[in-house]
Amino acid sequence: MAWSATQYTKFESERTRPVRDLLAAVPTRNPARLADLGCGPGNSTEVLHARHPDARLTALDSSADMLEAARKRLPDVDFLQADIATWAPDEPFDLILANASLQWIPDHAALFPRLAGFLTPGGSLAVQMPDNQDDPAKIVMRRTAADPRWADRIGNERSTRFPSHPVPWYYDLLKPHCTRVDIWRTRYWHVLPNGVDGIVEWFKGSALRPFLALLDDGEQALFLAQYRDGLAQAYPTQADGSVLLSLPRLFLVATR
Repeated sequence: MAWSATQYTKFESERTRPVRDLLAAVPTRNPARLADLGCGPGNSTEVLHARHPDARLTALDSSADMLEAARKRLPDVDFLQADIATWAPDEPFDLILANASLQWIPDHAALFPRLAGFLTPGGSLAVQMPDNQDDPAKIVMRRTAADPRWADRIGNERSTRFPSHPVPWYYDLLKPHCTRVDIWRTRYWHVLPNGVDGIVEWFKGSALRPFLALLDDGEQALFLAQYRDGLAQAYPTQADGSVLLSLPRLFLVATR
C-alpha cells in the first residue's frame, strides 16, 4: 500500500501542529542551508520555508505521490526522491528537520549520529516522532494483525513496532556529538468528528500502511472492520459524537 498524499492530508492541520512546536524550540538562528527529511506532501516544508524564507531549502521523500503534492504546493523548493537511510549530502546543513519520519527507519543507533554529522557547527537536528506504541490505537492494531487469517504474512508483534528507545538512550547517543540535546514529550488530543471511523482514517495515512500493504482488497476490508470494532471498545464517543484521539509525540533538538 503506497503512501497517499490525499489520505495523509485529511488531517493536515493536526499533523502540522507538532512541527510548528518543534521549530519554535530550535536555537539555530538565521540558518543558510535547510533540509526536510521525509517531507511528505510538503506541509512541514511549508512551515520551514515560511520561518526561513531566505535560506536554501532541500526536501526529500521516498514517495513519488507525496513529492508530486509537495512540488505543487512549493514549486520553488528543491524536492528530491531519496531514502533517508542512505541520504548523504555533499555539504553540511545548518538545520535538519525530520518531522514524523525517522520512526520508519531502523537502527537509530547508527542513524541519529550520522545525521548529526551532517550539521555545521552550531547547527541543529530537529526530530519529532510518534511515541504511541503502548496507546490503545496501536495495541488494537497489533492485536488485529495477530488474527490467524493473515498473521503469517504480517509477521510477529515485534516486527510491527517502530524502533523506539527511552529518552535517556537518545540523550546518551547524541550528547558525544552535540553541545546541547533538548528532549521533551507532548501528548496531543485530537478531536475527530466521525467517531472511531476518524481514527481508522487517521492511521490509514500512516501506521496502518505496513499491515494493509500485505493484504488483498477483501482482507483489507476485513482487517479494517475488525480494527474498527476494537477501537470502539477502547475509545468512548463524546456527547457530540466525536472521539478524542490521544497521541503522544517525542521531540528532540540536538545542536552541534
